[in-house]
Formats: sequence, structure tokens, C-alpha cells
Amino acid sequence: MAYPTFHNLIGGEWLPAVGGKTMLNVNPADHSDVVGAFPSSHGDDVAKAVAAAKKAFESWRLVPAPKRAEILVRAGSLLKERKEEYARQMTREMGKVLAETRGDVQEAIDEAFYVAGEGRRLFGQTTPSELQNKFAMSVRMPVGVVGLITPWNFPMAIPSWKLFPAMVAGNTCVIKPATDTPHSTYNLVEALVDAGLPAGVVNIVSGTGPIVGSALVEHPDVRAISFTGSSAVGSQVAQRAAATFKPVSLEMGGKNAQIVLDDANLELALEGALWGSFGTTGQRCTATSRILLQKGIAEAFKTEFVARAKKLKVGNGLDESIEVGPQVNANQIETSTRYVEIALAEGAKLLAGGHALTGGSYASGTFFEPTILGGVTPTMRIAREEVFGPVVSLIEFDTFEQAVEIANSIDYGLSTALYTKDVNRAFTAIRDLEAGITYINAPTIGAEVHLPFGGVKHTGNGHREGNGAIDFFTTWKAVYVDYSDKLQRAQIDNAE
Repeated sequence: MAYPTFHNLIGGEWLPAVGGKTMLNVNPADHSDVVGAFPSSHGDDVAKAVAAAKKAFESWRLVPAPKRAEILVRAGSLLKERKEEYARQMTREMGKVLAETRGDVQEAIDEAFYVAGEGRRLFGQTTPSELQNKFAMSVRMPVGVVGLITPWNFPMAIPSWKLFPAMVAGNTCVIKPATDTPHSTYNLVEALVDAGLPAGVVNIVSGTGPIVGSALVEHPDVRAISFTGSSAVGSQVAQRAAATFKPVSLEMGGKNAQIVLDDANLELALEGALWGSFGTTGQRCTATSRILLQKGIAEAFKTEFVARAKKLKVGNGLDESIEVGPQVNANQIETSTRYVEIALAEGAKLLAGGHALTGGSYASGTFFEPTILGGVTPTMRIAREEVFGPVVSLIEFDTFEQAVEIANSIDYGLSTALYTKDVNRAFTAIRDLEAGITYINAPTIGAEVHLPFGGVKHTGNGHREGNGAIDFFTTWKAVYVDYSDKLQRAQIDNAE
């Protein structure tokens, strides 16, 4: 079967990898469906891309920010026109259902228009000077060449979270798309190019993390790294970047809890749990992987939740009737399988699913059943370690305070949810849950682009995407203008 071959984008030119090697991008729902061949690059390709970005920075930083933003407005309009096309191509390479890939493209559209507005809001400050006839202010400056390393689960939305604010702030970019899902990043950049983006402002180098990612992190001309992925890899990125004093933004793993109190709207909590646990086949850093149930409603919730999960239709996401798509690759299937085995060995009970789906319509893909584990205790590995698949644990508790303690007892701190009608407990949870995101009466998934996105503990290192991204992609410069026409000495005792 014929399939297209793609190249790296370096300095406005589409170039094959220096070594000539490629990687196949296949549909996880049907491995006979090859999306295309993408470059398997190495350090020389990264060096060329960084050099192109460095050259482009000389002129791009001088383009007024509102003019840079106009390109994002045009790109957002192009993404709207191409939404269905790009969504279908994303479902082919990533697997999630069309309703979700349309949402992924829509998030990039929203990000384009939101960040375009930042082109007129790169505000600094003016402040009084301690000396007469002296003016003081601060201004934002671009960082320079930035390296962007993105994941496979949101292959257009997350690249847009990084590319758009980096560009509007005046930086130039080298992006390494996820090995499993490069095509959606190519589509995103295609919209930018068609919107008039100058050559070299955004460069794509496709390849593996250990080769391309490492070269990007270690290159001395790359001034900052924005990474989304696992906590284990994020730790390595931070350590390697430290050698050249690069600031690093890390958005990493999660083990997110939905807490359901006895007074909750049970129907709403069930709907939220089903969507949070099995939306995107559980392959979100914000996915609900722990459901904490107060004992008064635990049995009723469990019975209905299991019944609904068993009815979910699993299959190829291009079929509009499908509710749960495949896992992205065989490694993710192995991880889900292994964690179910670990949970059962530690005493958990399998209430639904638990196995890979094979044979028939599943034979050529990587599918896993929506899986629910009961009898889970907070100290079990399944309650503490990220699975990144359609596997959720049910944990029972007595009091609200105990639920908060259980939710906080892990190494991660990305997203949390509380279902209750008690406003006092809702605000207490907002204060006490250790997470970058807290939802009240809504699932743990569903962040919006204009709010800060990120977490605490092993989930992140303090930086935020969303409305916090401009802070990472700019540096502050203090400016002093002395119009006294004489030497004035600050930081000297001038008191009379």
C-alpha cells in the first residue's frame, strides 16, 4: 500500500533526515493503515534546525508583537477550515475517537485566537525611581531559540500550547513531535506556514526522544526547553538542561482522584467518572485513575459504574458510534496489562475489563477493555503509580478529611475533582487538595486554554502553560532612563 513520505522542516525547507532513515506512523486501530513515513533524525538534523532558528531570530524578534499575532489569527482561521480533515488524520495516527480529535483541533484554534490577543498584552511595568529626573520600567524580552518536546496524546493541542506563545513573544522554535503522532504537529505547522510564517521561525525535527530530544536539550544555542511527557523522562531533561543553564518547563504525570461524597449528585458523578476514566482511553495526564467513594454511596456507585463501563463500545475511532478508541501502541497495552496483574496480586478485585482485546475487529489494533478495580487501598501500587490507560481504581473512605488525605498521599499533583452539594467542603477542598487543577462537580479532565495548566510535586516544576506560558517564554529586562544630565548614583547612601 502506498503512503506519503514526510521530511523535516528546517529554515523553510522540507529536508530528509541526514541519515536517510524513516519511521512508519501507523493507525493503532488498524496497523495495516500507514499514515506515512517520517524522518528518523539525529543530532546533525537538530544542529541544522537550531542554526536556522538562530538565524531567523535576528529578524523575528524585531517584528512587532501585534504583527506576529496576526499570523496566529490567520492560522486559527485555517485550522477552522481544515478542522474535519485534521481531526480524521489525527484519529488515524493517535486512535482517539473523532469527537475528541475534533476537540483537539478546536483547542489549537482556541489557543491561536487567545494567544493572538497576547500580542497586544505583553505588558511590563513603570515604577517611580528613587532618584529625581529618572524614569524606571520593565519590559518583556524573548528568550531566543526554544526547544519544544511534545507528547502523543494531544498531538495538536499541546504543540499549540507551546508554539503559539513562544512565537508571539518573539522566540524561534525547534519542535520535536511525538514519535507515535508526528502528522498532527506537521498539520499544525502547515497552517502556520500557509498563514505567512517566515522561514526558520518554526522548525520540525522528527525522531526519537533519546536521539533528537537529547540533542535538542543539550544544544548550547537552545535557550529554553518546554517538555510534556512522563516524570521519569522529565527528570532526565531537567538534569541535562542544567548543564547549559537552560530554564525548563515540565508538564508530567498524574494520578488524579475524583472524590464522591455521600451528598453528591450521583448521576452527575457517574457521568463524570465514566468520561474522566475512559475518555481518550485513559491516555491523558489528567485522566481519572482513582475514584474515592464515601462509604454511604460506594456500593450504589460501584454497581452502576461497572454496568456503564461494560456497555462502552470500543473500536476504531473513525466510526462515529465508537466511545473508546485503541491505546496508542503495544507498549501501552503491556503497561495496562502489567498494572492489572500487579493490582490483583496485591489484593484488588477485578470488577470490569482487565484484558487486551484481540481477534475479530480488534486483531490488527491495540485495544484494551475499560477496566475497573475494586477493593483498592491507598498503599497499593495501582493507587499510586500512573498507568496511562483505561484502568481506574475504586477506593472507599469514611470522612471528607480522610478523602483529602488519600488524594494527597501520592507523588503527583495535577488534577482533582470533588462531587458534593456542600459549599463549605467544596472550598475546603479547593484550599487543601495538592494539585494544580481542582474541579467541583466536574470530572478531572477538561482544562481550558486561558487558565494556567500544570501541577505540583512530580507533576511539574512550577511553570504553567495556558495563561502562564508567556511568563516562561519571556525574560524581564529592567530599563532606567536618566534625564537629569548629571551623574546620579543609585545604591549609594544619598540621604542628607
